Amino acid sequence: MSVLEKQEAAADQRSRRSGGREARRAMRAAPLADDIKPVRAGLEGGSYGPLTENDQERIHEAVLTLLETVGFANAIPSCIEALTKAGANYGDDGRIRFPRAVVLDTIKKAARHFTLHGQDPKHDMLIKGKRVHYGTAGAAVHLVDVEKREYRESLLQDIYDAARLVEGLDNIHFFQRPMVPRDIPDPLDMDFNTLYACVMGTSKHVGTSFTVRENVQPALEMLYAIAGGEENFRARPFVSNSNCFVVPPMKFAEDACGVLEACVEGGIPILLLSAGQAGATAPAAIAGAVVQAVAEVLVGLVYVNAIKPGHPAIFGTWPFVSDLRTGAMSGGSAEQAVLTAACAQMAQFYDLPGGSAAGMTDSKLPDIQSGYEKGITDVMAGLAGLNLVYESAGMHASLLGFCLESLIIDNDMLGHCLRCVRGIEVTDEALSIDTIADVCLKGPGHYLGNEQTLRLMQTEYFYPAVGDRFSPKEWNEKGRPDILQRAIIEKKRVLAERFPRHVPKLIDDRLRALFGEMIKLPRGSMGG
Repeated sequence: MSVLEKQEAAADQRSRRSGGREARRAMRAAPLADDIKPVRAGLEGGSYGPLTENDQERIHEAVLTLLETVGFANAIPSCIEALTKAGANYGDDGRIRFPRAVVLDTIKKAARHFTLHGQDPKHDMLIKGKRVHYGTAGAAVHLVDVEKREYRESLLQDIYDAARLVEGLDNIHFFQRPMVPRDIPDPLDMDFNTLYACVMGTSKHVGTSFTVRENVQPALEMLYAIAGGEENFRARPFVSNSNCFVVPPMKFAEDACGVLEACVEGGIPILLLSAGQAGATAPAAIAGAVVQAVAEVLVGLVYVNAIKPGHPAIFGTWPFVSDLRTGAMSGGSAEQAVLTAACAQMAQFYDLPGGSAAGMTDSKLPDIQSGYEKGITDVMAGLAGLNLVYESAGMHASLLGFCLESLIIDNDMLGHCLRCVRGIEVTDEALSIDTIADVCLKGPGHYLGNEQTLRLMQTEYFYPAVGDRFSPKEWNEKGRPDILQRAIIEKKRVLAERFPRHVPKLIDDRLRALFGEMIKLPRGSMGG
């Protein structure tokens, strides 16, 4: 018998002691309440931070200086009106500048500690403090076909399929549209159908975008109908608007500003998204990239609160990193990891709900590079206590490609991240003095069948769904599967079986009668 075979035999023998293996299997089969699962939405992070308190104060001071002296260009008339009424100054050079008092007063009165709702209340997310949630996002123009190892244009059906996969993935807590439907060229149809595919595919909170102000109203009509009326939607808005109101550096995006105003008026929470690229549209210095992003988002916060004080708005500092050798985006870099973590700290500095991006691997396929880049950037964001980690799953090629199989693999990865975020609870019971004494002095000399082991195996430990923990012997007997093969099989199973019905067919019938041929997703592709 080889050394490896002897080790495996010894492991099997140990696992059988005191009925250990069967007892553990029985314990694991029992369902757990959400609040005692080993990983779950809203775990408290904050154990890591690249910025000291003094660093954060210096960034804050630099931000206030920039807003007072440099300000913003390209504001639309309604924006100028709202901001000047709030106390901003419109200069002869066409730039709006912000006195410190205006910015600080806005921060003080801005909405915080609010809930982002799901269509199903079990998916509600309290955005507060250092509570961590992972989700998707992006505007990829390609779907990654892992079996063919090629990229093709993303379609509306792909968005719906991604949503219904996410519906059953416990560690992906919200769904912001990750792709654009390249088969729908008209901007109005694209915006409307993207949102339709998302809200029909998942009952989790949905994030979406609009091209121009005029495209918001039809979407609101659809959302109000699904909610059972405008009042119901305003009470529990289950969609937020990802709004790139700024063109870095320090200019307003005219169309997006119109969208922002329409969404605020319609009762949709706003993700205020500043997406400068360090070394290109933001300073190459990481601290400088943070300064610019914070300045830009605080202007958005002033804007929103000038329109409607206290409207839910997410502090979306979302700076990206460049590979300075080529100028290309490098979403999986170590610099991106520390940049995102720093942004999380600045949201906490202001006690504002924060959202930034992580998990944006540069790899083109779900491979080793994808794993380490996503794992490092996602776990650092979580450890920093980022409230909403966007683009955390499924993304490839620095946001150009999206992969359905990666959603399944990344769900496991995010479970690991959440377990790291949770950390270690040190209590009298957890210190295990009595348990150690019992095993050493009275028991069998191991903990395999111990009461504490069986009791904690579900609540203290995370287990991957598709990740490989087989012994080499078991792995060989099962045909030597790899994680990608298992993800492909699981994707095909789910897409053949899961057709969410949280929006009743009667309501969908009304939508199709109301909007007619504007709805492009066939009923047959939604399970009939």
